[in-house]
Amino acid sequence: TPMPIVTLMTDFGNKDYAVAAVKGAILSTVENPQIVDISHQISPYNPTEAAYVLKNAYKTFPKGSIHIIGVESEKTPENQHLAMYFDGHYFTIVCPDKIMADNGIFTMIKGDLKSEKMVAINVHDKMPTSYPVLEVFVWVAAHISRNGTLEVVGKSVDQIREIKELRPVINQQGDQIIGAVIYVDNYGNVITNITRKLFNEVGKSRGFTIFARNVKFRKVFETYSDAIDFSISKEKRDEDGKKIALFNDADHLELAIYKSNTQTVGSAQSLFGLEYRESITVKFE
Repeated sequence: TPMPIVTLMTDFGNKDYAVAAVKGAILSTVENPQIVDISHQISPYNPTEAAYVLKNAYKTFPKGSIHIIGVESEKTPENQHLAMYFDGHYFTIVCPDKIMADNGIFTMIKGDLKSEKMVAINVHDKMPTSYPVLEVFVWVAAHISRNGTLEVVGKSVDQIREIKELRPVINQQGDQIIGAVIYVDNYGNVITNITRKLFNEVGKSRGFTIFARNVKFRKVFETYSDAIDFSISKEKRDEDGKKIALFNDADHLELAIYKSNTQTVGSAQSLFGLEYRESITVKFE
């Protein structure tokens, strides 16, 4: 039998036993699984960060993979557990069901596309629910791995209303995008919710200035090293700490420091004072 691939992404961190307990449950419930950690260092209760990481990771996995998302995962009277089949992959997640709004993760993964199937999981009466990722999501993963259908584990949900809070805003004149920081990576580089596609659609090849607090950028590079003039000899180059705006490999606008190091030259996060949700404005001329 093929080994089902089960990925894990949580805000559990690596100090506690939670990640090990989930893996133990998967090994005990799913037959012959391949467990892959995407990340357990998602900032606590931060679905936007989780969405950015998962959106750019899941596509490289084989179709049929099952992705368990344990970020803000407790089931409460206001939280609903959802399972989605999209783009050949299965996802399990929690969302606030009083407003039936996706907590950001599914919306960001799907973009403007519709999921092929989405259900509100309703198997909780079959198990204790003090630890939903462990019990409910693993149970669902085991069901899917046996070629079970989503209809068995929940009630069909047509569409979830998305939270637009972290979508970029374009002004009426069409010459300004107001975006926000949605992720800070391991190097302290700051990633925004402004995509290359949106930037090009609004910008129409015009000149621009990017404003981030008191820092300005007037050029966007393709790679970090594009910002460096390699024709100048290495000892004469002033490159460490050079500020760069670029479209990263996920096609999001990123603000970075060349060869940033949070311990030495600093990072975009520390030097520009940019944190999660900080406003980033692109003004076109």
